[in-house]
Amino acid sequence: MKKLLEGKKALVTGASRGIGKAIVEQFLAEGAEVWGLSTREPADLAERTAAAQGRLHWVVADLSQLSGIEALVEGLQKEVGGFDILVNNAGITKDGLAFRMSLEDFQKVLDVNLTAAFLIARTVGREMIRKKAGSIINMSSVVGLHGNGGQANYAASKAGLIGLTKSLAQELASRNVRVNAIAPGYIVTDMTEAIPQTAKEKLMDHIPLKRLGQPEDIAQAALFLASDMSAYITGQVISVDGGMFI
Repeated sequence: MKKLLEGKKALVTGASRGIGKAIVEQFLAEGAEVWGLSTREPADLAERTAAAQGRLHWVVADLSQLSGIEALVEGLQKEVGGFDILVNNAGITKDGLAFRMSLEDFQKVLDVNLTAAFLIARTVGREMIRKKAGSIINMSSVVGLHGNGGQANYAASKAGLIGLTKSLAQELASRNVRVNAIAPGYIVTDMTEAIPQTAKEKLMDHIPLKRLGQPEDIAQAALFLASDMSAYITGQVISVDGGMFI
């Protein structure tokens, strides 16, 4: 049986751990050749590369350095021959109450989470337009849909990704390039591990499925949007939150 992403080339940012790592593993399992991008190489890169049998490649880049992003991605595309799938997953947090938040902390989160995603999508999208095929997936958040106290910068960046997604979807649809977003709820990652247990239990009271999500839950949604299973879906935001905001 042919795998869902067989013969496809994917670029996944924020790929070293958590949701990004799960997406890379899911894509590899379904036959894709994957280029992971992160600020530093993961400690287990050698094992992951060996297990992927030559289908996993790594790029180290700091997405807060906006001036070099497009040149980096353009060079990578020339080397690769263009990507079929882009997952803009890289993201950072610098939480704090809005009235105490520094402009630097506000701006840096927007730079990495939103502006870098725009620059990468624009660069990769040009080649997708030429080939008249492609899928771009932007990783938003339920915080981008509903807000969250103490995360004005993060919420603004994730809400911005939703607007970016819908605008790009309209611009690229005529070229058969689909653009969608995923809005994860509370997922078990390094970020949520810092949440005290009592706070997690309170969160569970608001989640009908009564558990935090796993990175694999998001990876499955990304696989759906990356594959031909979603060939008639664009401009959508899929919430993967256990029913938290029904």
